[in-house]
Amino acid sequence: MDTLCGTVGVAARNFLSRKHLLYIGGRFVASAMGRTFTTDDPSTGGHLTEIAYAGPDDVAAAVTAARAALDGPWSRLSAADRGLIIARLADLIDRNGDELAELEALDGGKPITMTRALDVPAAAAQFRYFSGWPARIEGETIPVAVPNTLCYTRKEPVGVCAQIIPWNFSLLMSAWKVGAALAAGCTVVLKPAEQTPLTALRLAELIDEAGFPAGTVNVLTGDGETGAALVDHPGVDKIVFTGSTSVGREIGAKAGAQLKRVTLELGGKSANIILPDADLDAAIAGSYNGIFFNTGQACNAASRLFVHQSVYDEVIEGLAARAKSAQVGPALDPATECGPVISAEQYRRVRGYIQDGVAAGATLTSGDLPEPVPHGGYFIRPTLFTDVSPDMRICREEIFGPVLVVAPFDSIDDAVRMANDTDYGLAAGAWTQNLSNAHTLAARLQAGSVYLNTWAPGDPAAPFGGVKASGVGREMGRAGLDAYLEPKTVWATLA
Repeated sequence: MDTLCGTVGVAARNFLSRKHLLYIGGRFVASAMGRTFTTDDPSTGGHLTEIAYAGPDDVAAAVTAARAALDGPWSRLSAADRGLIIARLADLIDRNGDELAELEALDGGKPITMTRALDVPAAAAQFRYFSGWPARIEGETIPVAVPNTLCYTRKEPVGVCAQIIPWNFSLLMSAWKVGAALAAGCTVVLKPAEQTPLTALRLAELIDEAGFPAGTVNVLTGDGETGAALVDHPGVDKIVFTGSTSVGREIGAKAGAQLKRVTLELGGKSANIILPDADLDAAIAGSYNGIFFNTGQACNAASRLFVHQSVYDEVIEGLAARAKSAQVGPALDPATECGPVISAEQYRRVRGYIQDGVAAGATLTSGDLPEPVPHGGYFIRPTLFTDVSPDMRICREEIFGPVLVVAPFDSIDDAVRMANDTDYGLAAGAWTQNLSNAHTLAARLQAGSVYLNTWAPGDPAAPFGGVKASGVGREMGRAGLDAYLEPKTVWATLA
């Protein structure tokens, strides 16, 4: 283990010192190939620990274990008992919250204040919410026209689910996906991103401690090849993926060819609109947090801001002042507001976009062009571009970093046109004190979520997902549960 940037507690340090194995069929096992890889600390660039690498044989073993649990002990539990064991997992997450928060901060570069306040409590809340669903899944009796006939529906689990999660919210995305699948009665093979495997592996230990039947949840660590093997495996009934649109298209094509169920939560280039009657202090603060939260590494980041001409200068001044004073630093420092981006690769990607924006003629109002090679951690200051045009790459492509582009508009029609001029449709927002304008915009903006006088609040009961190139299907809430259920229609002649 290389030098840690900051101090971690005993539990997290002990976890890092352990041998990190795959979790298959209720046992922690080495990779069949004996292969490992390293996970790094984005705050220092140093290695944290070695992780087992799952190859095709491990994928096959995990899918087999998940199928056995689906056909056996997991399906034989009553709905009430399934809910109780899911709730027990939520309690264990709460009980181990400090350790999980430190591991998430170390592995992902997210400020420790954020992982403590958001990621860990929200993950527990997801499991607690979905623990209430198993005993509430009901079919319907249908009054058909056929005489002397009973017709009803059963809602049954889709089956074995491959769940591939991103690196920006590793613990929380695991909870989103695993909680809903378990509530529906499915079994799971979970694959975390190779950049952030630690909290998924710690979650596997808590799943084991909670007493889930062997094979109900399996955790495989690896890279894109591991994920591809999961997608291709004929024993997988449903694929759930959060990540880039390009990879999502590949998964969608494969799933279509195999007629597998799929939920895809993909990229975004979300538009945020400030009308002239907005509470400007709230709008500036909300717009700043909407993009620079998690160092811009959020699929629903408010990365395009459209401001009415009459308040444009005031908004730019307020955003620039906040960006220039932002505390950028290592994840474990309680004073840090913006941590590093996830990796050297992501650092180069974001730097390339900043360089491209400057070359295209946009004005760098705050922030700077980072050094070609990072020294230590992968730090990029909050960056604000003005004098942009809609054809610029920084305005059209998902950057996934702390980069905001701002443009003025004259009318609501102009704002809607510019906001919808994108391949993506994950989120959009508007700031206004006019109730009619707020709900008119909510109807006209092409996005899966619309935020009015706020940005990206969340709740396990509220569905989340996108339209257009931002994905297929929804997660969380009743819609997220239904995505893991198959209705079966039963016909019975009574006489």
